Amino acid sequence: MKRKALFIINPISGGKKKDGVPELIEKHLDPAKFGYIVVFSNGIAHARKIAKEAVGKFDLVVAVGGDGTVNEVASALVGTDTTLGIVPYGSGNGLSRFLGISMNAGQAIKNLNSGSVELIDSAKLNGRPFFNMAGMGFDAHISEVFSHGKKRGFITYIKSSFEEVNKYEPQLYQLEIDGQAYEREAFMLSFANSSQYGNNAHISPKASVQDGLLDICVIKQFPLWRFVEMGIRMITKTADKTKYVEILQGKTIKIKRSKPGPVHLDGEPQIIDSDILIEIVPQSLKVIVGDSFKKNR
Repeated sequence: MKRKALFIINPISGGKKKDGVPELIEKHLDPAKFGYIVVFSNGIAHARKIAKEAVGKFDLVVAVGGDGTVNEVASALVGTDTTLGIVPYGSGNGLSRFLGISMNAGQAIKNLNSGSVELIDSAKLNGRPFFNMAGMGFDAHISEVFSHGKKRGFITYIKSSFEEVNKYEPQLYQLEIDGQAYEREAFMLSFANSSQYGNNAHISPKASVQDGLLDICVIKQFPLWRFVEMGIRMITKTADKTKYVEILQGKTIKIKRSKPGPVHLDGEPQIIDSDILIEIVPQSLKVIVGDSFKKNR
């Protein structure tokens, strides 16, 4: 029997036009394996609503967009038997890259035909799901600034980072990781399910979406002249080798900070209270992965 697939396209993710995506689906999706429907989302949380309504009616729901779109769709599918597919069209595409999914839309659609499904972990921050990376501190501040800009894309993100890095002050965090207390002053804290933010910038090179753990990355204040070096270390997967990065692991993380402020969930900013609870949810999402993910496990 043919499987039923629903493609949810975010028309504005990554600042990229997607008018031609339906034609790519028709060209590359195997008609012997799938019958499908295509819908376009039209605002914040709309993709989540569509995906939630698709559970039980479709075998596969495909997020066509960036990490934020993937988060919306996956949030509706987590804990269900419905499988997530991804066609990356965002600025960073962190989870897609980690799962070995091609950045070429046609190839990513072809990959859906393989049906290579894996169970991966998800996580929750104050009850809100994330799948790739959450964070607070400088990267959450940048996500907040970036969300108010008129332009999207990697270059705009980097430009915002350079403009803001000189102004940002580190914060003091009280952490409890699986019952163990820590106090850290940090430029930013990242909670890594996968190894990377996106664009192959790996903050925690050994992170895994299937180990039942989150990597807690404590990025300490570093001299401004080392900003480029830190970027290079992330690209070369050596960020964990510098004295400015400490990586801890855990399943349940409690955080206290001095006041409410921004966090990001898969790159999307939120304003959250000063007390934060982060929990891993092992083996909770079915997703179609690429060949390189299977080879590199």
